[in-house]
Amino acid sequence: MEHVTEGSWESLPVPLHPRVLGVLQELGFPYMTPVQSATIPLFLRNKDVAAEAVTGSGKTLAFVIPILEILLRREEKLKRRQVGAIIITPTRELAVQIDEVLSHFTKPFPQFSQILWIGGRNPGEDVARFKEHGGNIVVATPGRLEDMFRRKAEGLDLAACVRSLDVLVLDEADRLLDMGFEASINTILEFLPKQRRTGLFSATQTQEVESLVRAGLRNPVRISVKEKGAAASSSQKTPSRLQNHYMVCKADEKFNQLVHFLRTHKQEKHLVFFSTCACVEYYGKALEALLRGVQVMCIHGKMKHRRNKIFMGFRRLQSGILVCTDVMARGIDIPEVHWVLQYDPPSSASAFVHRCGRTARIGHGGSALVFLLPMEESYVSFLAINQKCPLREMAPQRDPADLLPTLRATALADRAVFEKGVRAFVSHVQAYAKHECSLIFRLKDLDFAALARGFALLRMPRMPELRGRQFPDFEPADVDTDSIPFRDKVREKQRQKLLEQRRREKTESGGRRKFVKNQAWSKQKAKKEKRRRKGKRRREEGSDMDDEDMEELLSDTRLLKKLKKGKITEEEFEEGLLAGARRPVGAAAELGVSDSEDCC
Repeated sequence: MEHVTEGSWESLPVPLHPRVLGVLQELGFPYMTPVQSATIPLFLRNKDVAAEAVTGSGKTLAFVIPILEILLRREEKLKRRQVGAIIITPTRELAVQIDEVLSHFTKPFPQFSQILWIGGRNPGEDVARFKEHGGNIVVATPGRLEDMFRRKAEGLDLAACVRSLDVLVLDEADRLLDMGFEASINTILEFLPKQRRTGLFSATQTQEVESLVRAGLRNPVRISVKEKGAAASSSQKTPSRLQNHYMVCKADEKFNQLVHFLRTHKQEKHLVFFSTCACVEYYGKALEALLRGVQVMCIHGKMKHRRNKIFMGFRRLQSGILVCTDVMARGIDIPEVHWVLQYDPPSSASAFVHRCGRTARIGHGGSALVFLLPMEESYVSFLAINQKCPLREMAPQRDPADLLPTLRATALADRAVFEKGVRAFVSHVQAYAKHECSLIFRLKDLDFAALARGFALLRMPRMPELRGRQFPDFEPADVDTDSIPFRDKVREKQRQKLLEQRRREKTESGGRRKFVKNQAWSKQKAKKEKRRRKGKRRREEGSDMDDEDMEELLSDTRLLKKLKKGKITEEEFEEGLLAGARRPVGAAAELGVSDSEDCC
């Protein structure tokens, strides 16, 4: 490990509390990093700061330590339910991580209480916990924090509790705005006192962050910490100890190349990024089956309650593979990650930098590899110019083992695998169509036949994006896909019952099918989201539901009853909720789901 330091903690112009220094020694941080030495003195001199530093440079301690010091210097001690500091972060994994770091520093100071407010937990329990134990320092995701301000009827007047606020920190500020939290952030800021210290921390400063700086900070000091040496001249946004590579291969060769790479690096720790939740589900299971003796875990934004357990479990592993979406791209600190593999390039160039930053953290070395199609090779030049991120080419392995026939055989034997593959393919096409760099990632130039072979599909799905296209290079499996059974006997029994019901309905209608206009999945998804927002607004206002809302609620209630009686598994219950109350159309109808897993 190479030390990247800016002197000892004792050299700070504003001395730190001896117990804070003691914790730093226990954690093994005898020296400051550049972002810490630049930020902490300004924060302690009551300045607002907007800090930009490469990922993995120690930004968390750059705001945790000033928070403790500012609260210790308060003239009037905080009462149990008075909030002195709030840290807002975009994902629950990052919030858990910050809460864990903070707990090391609050342990020697029993006068301070801390509380974690994130999604996936019971909000009623969060309210009860705050009322009983208090929370002088709050670590939260925006949605849950905004929700807490609305729970006055449950005996929590958070607006009154935050009047004593001294410090507000927005971690990964650009990601907070990218993820659509702008409205929540603005709502939260309205409740907070104007006389406070505010810190914005991020690896990249976007135009939206600049707007937030102007709106939420008073005469802020801007801090931009660059890498030393060659990076200083080029303003490189990735750590200098990170070795970035790219590999050019065809769509139907990518999976074989990925598996070959992972088999030759079995004893190392890897993050493998995919563009959508459905791709994580599909390829994660495939890697689990094909990589013997390797721990493979999957995590994405739709897992809800399981995410934290999986995340903490992977952190403890010495070697293994975490298959994930961009939910793991920001601020997450996983010890000793050797390789970051990007099977799908991210939807934005800044996300590329953040993905790579999960390795080569705090002076350690690390490597990253992105797989590109031949038509996408100009992305390398784009990253070098746009993100100051140079990449070196890695030659693909010659004649790796062809594993796609094995995947096809698995899909023929189990309908669950077949359906997951189609979902993954459709969601990938949708994500590709929405790529930010559309001049390089052009949907019209995509080789859909090779892509379908790469997903080991048995046939091309019917979907609006493929309408009117012919695929002579794709050879569908000579099998009636309706005859493929579920390996799970309970699911297969339910499917046969549904098929029998459809046959009866067809007989009763004289063979005439009810006409349903095919609709793009993106439109279905937008419609469903609109219904969800409307339902949430109605619940907040206490008004009655309309027929559509009632139908969706009744459908969810029926699923819940089946789950309690043991007729369906928890996974099937979650899939049923995702499917929604209405029968889908197009490719989704063939799968029995309302839309593809969206990008997370």
